[in-house]
Amino acid sequence: MKTALLRSAALAALMMAGGASAQAESLTLYCSADEAWCQQIKTGFEEKTGITVDMTRKSSGETYAQVRAEASNPKGDVWWGGTGDPHLQAAEENLTEEYVSPMRGELHDWAIKQAEAAGNKTIGVYSGALGFGYNKDLLAKNGLPEPKCWADLTKPEFKGQIQIANPNSSGTAYTTLATMVQLMGEDKGFDYMKALHKNVNQYTKSGSAPIKAAGLGETTVGIVFMHDAVAQTAAGFPIVTVAPCEGTGYEIGSMSLIKGARNAEAAKKFYDWALTAEMQGKAKDVKSFQLPSNKAATVSELTPDLSTIKLIDYDFKKYGSSEERKRLLGKWDTEVSSLPQ
Repeated sequence: MKTALLRSAALAALMMAGGASAQAESLTLYCSADEAWCQQIKTGFEEKTGITVDMTRKSSGETYAQVRAEASNPKGDVWWGGTGDPHLQAAEENLTEEYVSPMRGELHDWAIKQAEAAGNKTIGVYSGALGFGYNKDLLAKNGLPEPKCWADLTKPEFKGQIQIANPNSSGTAYTTLATMVQLMGEDKGFDYMKALHKNVNQYTKSGSAPIKAAGLGETTVGIVFMHDAVAQTAAGFPIVTVAPCEGTGYEIGSMSLIKGARNAEAAKKFYDWALTAEMQGKAKDVKSFQLPSNKAATVSELTPDLSTIKLIDYDFKKYGSSEERKRLLGKWDTEVSSLPQ
C-alpha cells in the first residue's frame, strides 16, 4: 500500500511539474483506437495536465507506415493503441524509444511481457480476442445458418456477405492472417484466407469498420476483435458476437514513444498517465470494451472474458518482427488479394 501511495504521489508530482509552464506544453498523439476513445483520451490528458494535444486517429498499420516515413524528421511524440505487432516492428526498426514507466508495477504480466519483447520500447495498454460478429436480422432475412466457427465463413452461402479489413493497413486484419497461420499451419492458413476471399465483399482500411457496416445492415458478417462487436451491440445494433470454435488469436494493444520526438517530456507524462487505473477505467464510458492492462482499472461487465475463450499461444515476437510481417503481407498480396472473387 505504501509503495502504491508513493507511486501515485510521484505521478501526481510529475503531472504538476513546471506549474504554469505546463500550460505552454504541447503533445502530438497518434491514436490507433476507436475515434471516440481517442477523443476521450485527448480531452482527458488536456484536462489533467493543461498540455495541449494534437491528435490524429489512424489504424495501426497506417500509423506504423507514417512513423516509418517520418523517421528522419519525426512529427509525432507518442503512439497509443492499435495491435501490438506493428509496435513491435517499429521497436525492432529503432523507430521508438526505450522507456520504463514508474507505473509498470500496476500492470498485468502480459503487458510487461510485451515491453520485454521489444526491449522496453513499447508496452501493453489493453488486450482483446479476435472473432467476428454478425447481424442477426440480415442473417435471418437471407436464410443463412448461424456461423459459430472460422470454417463456417468459407461456406458458399456466405458469398458476398463478409467484410474484413486489409492487413496492410489494419492491425486487426494482420492479426487474423497471423492467427490462421498459427492455428492451421502456413499452407492451410493461406488456403483458408483464399477461401474466405471468395466471400468478402469489401476489404476496409480500418479494422473496426466491418462490424460497424454490419451494424448498419451493409454486410452480414464482420471479422473484428470481439470487443468491437460487443460495442455495436451495446450501441443498440442487432449484432451477435462469436468466439470461433476452433480457437482464435488475440491482441495486446500497445503504446510507444516515438524516437526523436519534439516533445519528449510531455510524451513521457502522457505515457505514465495512460497506464493509470483511472485513465484506463474510463474506456467503457465511450463503449470501448477491451481488457485494460492496469490491474486496478474498472472493467465493464460487457468486456469479453478471455478466460472463457479458446486462445492460441500467439507468438507476438515472431509475428511482430519486421521480417515476418513483410513476408506474410507480401504473400497475402500475391496469393490472396490478387485472386478474383
